[in-house]
Amino acid sequence: DPQQRAEAEGGQMSEPRIIQNFIGYRATIATEQPGAVEQLQDMLSKLGMSFGMAEMADGKLQMDPGEKDVLFIDSDLNVAVETGALEPSRCLPVIGIIGVEAPSRLRSLMQLGATATLRKPVHRAAVYSALFVGINEFRRRRYLADRLDEHERRRLKRKSLVQAVLIVMRRSGSDYAAAYDQLRRESMRSRQSLEDFCETFIQANGPELDEHQTPIGTNRTYAKKR
Repeated sequence: DPQQRAEAEGGQMSEPRIIQNFIGYRATIATEQPGAVEQLQDMLSKLGMSFGMAEMADGKLQMDPGEKDVLFIDSDLNVAVETGALEPSRCLPVIGIIGVEAPSRLRSLMQLGATATLRKPVHRAAVYSALFVGINEFRRRRYLADRLDEHERRRLKRKSLVQAVLIVMRRSGSDYAAAYDQLRRESMRSRQSLEDFCETFIQANGPELDEHQTPIGTNRTYAKKR
């Protein structure tokens, strides 16, 4: 199965599908001008979304966002958005509501990870487009960020892969390609990434190489630890 092979060998993640229907989504609206977002609230209801006004205290807006949360935030506010361990750009779509187009206020939206904007006062006709772009661009960025994190995680585990290949070569007398292929097949059977499987393999099946043993590509003989 190509999908199983991709998951086992490379930890590949599926690209996010495009969201077109926002029924069941929940919007939090952060503004000190409720009159400027009346049409936004009306359109959200028509799109099947629930919404509420943000509660802000001491210059902070604290949220615990779920998978279907969206934040509409007025760029004229001077508040810090706190979403727990991760920054807002990794937690939920942020759509800016722009009044004054001052560079400092636009910069604050960028720092929050805003992926779409609306002009103030908000008009119904612009809401769906902002949601479509804002939510789907957020999902695309999070997917790319997650892939980068996964590649970095796997890079840090390459040492385990090298050690596991050398152990198989030493025990079976096979060359590098055959040892690697054997480990790859076993990782697919166990439905693990190759690097995760090699970590488990080293812990369960044998000693690691000592500092006197050489990396792949040399002509020295790999002797077992005694």
